[in-house]
Amino acid sequence: MSAWEQLTIYITESDRWQGKPLYSALVEAARQQRLAGATVNRGVEGYGVSQHHQIHTASIMELANLPIVVTIVDRPEAIAQFLPLVKEMVTQGLAIQETVNVVHHEPAEKSR
Repeated sequence: MSAWEQLTIYITESDRWQGKPLYSALVEAARQQRLAGATVNRGVEGYGVSQHHQIHTASIMELANLPIVVTIVDRPEAIAQFLPLVKEMVTQGLAIQETVNVVHHEPAEKSR
C-alpha cells in the first residue's frame, strides 16, 4: 500500500475555461501533466454556495447546469505541481485534497 493524493473538484456543467467545458479542460491539463488518472462524474442533484443554495436536479425536461465532480489521483508531488493551475482555472467551485491509500495500481501496457 502507498499513500497518494486525491484531488476532488466540485464545479458545474456551465463552468468554462477558454471556451470549453471546465471539466474537460481540467482532465486535458491533468493528462498533459501526465497525472495517473482523472475521472469526471455528473451529479443528478446538488447545490452549492455559488448558486445561492439553489438545488439543481436532473429531470427529463431539464438537464442544465448539473453538478460535476472531477477526481484526480496521483503521487503527492505531482498533485502539488498541478494545484496552481487548478486554482487558476477554477474561479467558482470547491477543490479538496486528501491522502488516500492505493491498494492496487497496475498501469495498462502501452499499445504498440
